[in-house]
Amino acid sequence: MISFSAVAKRYPGGQEALRDVSFAVESGELVFLTGRSGAGKSTVLKLIPAIERPSAGSVLVNGQNVAALKPSAIPYLRRNIGLVFQDQKLLYDRSVYDNVMLPLAFSEHAPREAARRARAALDKVGLLAREKANPVQLSGGEQQRLAIARAVVNRPALLIADEPTANLDADSAARIVDIFVEFHRVGVTALIATHDHALVARYGKRTVHLEDGRAK
Repeated sequence: MISFSAVAKRYPGGQEALRDVSFAVESGELVFLTGRSGAGKSTVLKLIPAIERPSAGSVLVNGQNVAALKPSAIPYLRRNIGLVFQDQKLLYDRSVYDNVMLPLAFSEHAPREAARRARAALDKVGLLAREKANPVQLSGGEQQRLAIARAVVNRPALLIADEPTANLDADSAARIVDIFVEFHRVGVTALIATHDHALVARYGKRTVHLEDGRAK
């Protein structure tokens, strides 16, 4: 599903975020990406959907070399990837339901099917009863669950999440990861970046640890 081979990433100005990073995530796995702040976790995740491109090495997603993709091919890559980042980019001038409908706006689904999928995604994360609410009315944990519903509404084969439990209490954090585990159980591949070692230990899944831009 995901393969990094000798990947390096340098940003303008010479900042080296990743050095010789190699690891793989098999289809159907749930893997935690660990490391302190600044270790390179966010950069790894941004390389997968081609938000960033590697400076060296190769990133393969479903057999596709992300670095070689033409810009016109990137939307097709992202259709099979659900993205949950720390900056949730929720639209606060729209309802919970409308936020989840956004990824379906340019899909080929008929309006009735799109609405069914949006409500099914909200139900999966426990927010169907709040579909008419504004995101500002939700708690931090609920906003994160809304971001997950939006990420999964297209039923992607791969979910990637950057610190999805940051700033949440232990119970809310566990509930968020439980949602990812539920999707993993039905075959979705998941890569979750976190620095919460207690949370990682609770689930007993494989980890890829980053330290100073290198995978350990």
